[in-house]
Order: sequence, then structure tokens, then C-alpha cells
Amino acid sequence: MKNFFYLIEKINNAKIVEYPFSHIYIENFFNDLDFQNIVEADSINTRNFKNNNEMFNSLFDHGYKTIDFPGCISDVNEYCDWHENKITSKKMNTACESFGMTLRLMEPQSEILVDLKNFIESKEFNEAIAKKFNISRNSVYSDHGIQKYLDGYEISPHPDIRKKALTYMININPHSSSESLNHHTEYLTLKKEYKYVESFWEGNQEFDRCWIPWEWAESKFVQNQNNSLVMFSPSNNSIHAIKALYNHLHSQRTQLYGNLWYENFESLQNVEWENLIISPSELNPSSKKYLSRLRPFSILQKIKSKINIFSNKTKNYSDVRNRK
Repeated sequence: MKNFFYLIEKINNAKIVEYPFSHIYIENFFNDLDFQNIVEADSINTRNFKNNNEMFNSLFDHGYKTIDFPGCISDVNEYCDWHENKITSKKMNTACESFGMTLRLMEPQSEILVDLKNFIESKEFNEAIAKKFNISRNSVYSDHGIQKYLDGYEISPHPDIRKKALTYMININPHSSSESLNHHTEYLTLKKEYKYVESFWEGNQEFDRCWIPWEWAESKFVQNQNNSLVMFSPSNNSIHAIKALYNHLHSQRTQLYGNLWYENFESLQNVEWENLIISPSELNPSSKKYLSRLRPFSILQKIKSKINIFSNKTKNYSDVRNRK
């Protein structure tokens, strides 16, 4: 059995970087020999297909299955029909223009991938990543796997939903030119005029966080380095996004991807980005002091007329406020 426990030491020793949000970033995560053996495994090194049908047949033969995943559909025929013409689509979200497909390797066959699967499922690994971000291991469960993401995969800027306690992405791309391809995760910050959205999420935790338009944020870092890891605990400013535009017949974007999810997490109400729009005149940008004093309640009051589900809660907040 291959010993991957040296990776825990790398995670333990990694410095938490605060920009553009709190995370760890590790290059050369696997040692050179391990990484070479991983990307050369038959179920990872799948490439040079003639068409989508040949690609899907090969991936299924290697043990991949389509999964429900943000920014993706799971119907192969529907995906192939769309991919032939790639017409702009709002199917996934009104902040996006396309959709993709994600496949997960369910039962790896090669020895090194079996050992890797056992490692990321181990108590030691999951305790280490939870501890790194001060998460109680008893309050979460894990979800992980080797995944391939096809052309068109798009998730507009978002900080992740509140049920997610931690996420990590490790690039294990088999293509020698993968770092130059347009299929990598971007890490962003909200533009100054949209910073109030973070304030809203901070002050109204009974509402979940949502996807937002690309033009509301600006990219600060792209994780294109192969054999690199990014790991973070989602927060109101952990904005990240992806829009894959590449030829997946030559090789597919491949990651070791995982999450920790909170157990017994109550469902939250959703507020989409259209309901969070506040015009510059409403924010009174002529007064910088006003912007610095802006409280989530003020934002809620400004947009309550646009969101039906806010009505009762806003009334309750107003009653409490008036009694103070």
C-alpha cells in the first residue's frame, strides 16, 4: 500500500494566506513520483478521442459516472446536443451562459488510485483538514473523489453555500499543456461597488449565499498550476468561479476534489443575485462615510420590496427594531 501520509504534514505546515480570502495553497503537493504515477494511470490519462461518443464510452469503461454537480447536467444526450452548437444557455443560472458535465471515478482500478482513495477517506486525513480550519470533525461528513469536468462547465462567482464547511481542489491534469488551457478555477474579490453583498450575507445568515454575475467581481488568482492544492473554509468573501472553454477530446480537466459538509444543517431561504441589486443612487455614493456605516439591515430595507420572501421577516425585524 502506498503511503500518502506525508501529505498531512504538508497541510499541517502550510501557511494560511488571507488574500484574496483565507485559504492554503500548496504547489507540488504530491511528490514527483507519486504525481507521475497518478496522471499516467489509465483512468486519468484519457485523451485523443475522435468525438464525444467515443470519449463517453471510454470514460464509462474506466469506471466514471455522470454526477449531479453545480454548473452541470447529468444527461449525456442533452449535453451532446447542446455541445454540438454551444448556444448560450441560462439553464443552470441566470448569471451563467453555459453548462457542462462532471464525471466521478467511482471505483478506481489502478493500485495508486485505490491507495489514494483510501487515504482521502481515512480518519487521519479528514481530521487534519478539519483541524486546519478549526472545524469540529464530529460536526461534518466528507464527500470526495477524482472528477473530470467537460467543456462548457461554468459556475459564476460565488462564495459557496453555508452548509459547506470546507472544500479542496487538487489539479491532477494528464495533459502536458494543461496549465495554458482555459479550464481553471479563478479566485476573485467583489468590486468596490458590490461589497455591500458581503455585508448582506454577513448580517442575514438565515439566507443562503448565491451565484453572482461575472462583472460584479474581479479575478485575483487562477489555480492553473498542475499538482497544486487550494483548500479553504467558505465564508462571505471566498469568491471563486470557473468557465471552461477547451477541447476535452484531447484531454479532460481532472481534479481530486473534496468537501466537508455540516451535519444536520437546516435548509435556508434563497436570495438570487437579481434581488441584491442596489443602484448607486440608492447607496448614495457621494458619502463615503455613509458606505462605511452601511449595515445589513439598511440593505435589507432597500431591497425588501423586490423579494417576496423578505416580507414577513422584515416586518419582524422592524417590530424588534422599533421596540429598542
